[in-house]
Amino acid sequence: QVQLVESGGGLVQAGGSLRLSCAASGSIFSLVAMGWYRQAPGKQRELVANIVSTGSTNYADSVKGRFTISRDNAKNTVYLQMNSLKPEDTAVYYCNTVARTTTPARPRDYWGQGTQVTVSS
Repeated sequence: QVQLVESGGGLVQAGGSLRLSCAASGSIFSLVAMGWYRQAPGKQRELVANIVSTGSTNYADSVKGRFTISRDNAKNTVYLQMNSLKPEDTAVYYCNTVARTTTPARPRDYWGQGTQVTVSS
């Protein structure tokens, strides 16, 4: 199985910055994509940003220009640099990876336990 270990969540003031990290480990053959989702109370989980194996990235419109996703392929780690944070960014952030554990296997989704990000006004 694949395990995801997240770190970097916490409390910040509006306008501040935070960097989330997520390291994937376990029986990983290849990583197809890694990314971040978030869920606020009463709302559905939404994509924040992801990065695929080619390096192409995707961002939610609400975070474009403020957040940057990056990766370290050698460490199977993805980062989310969050700048100019707003109270609306408050949510539980979940790391997601799409990975293969064997060569012929179809890629599967794996999820971290979530880390709380709270932005005070």
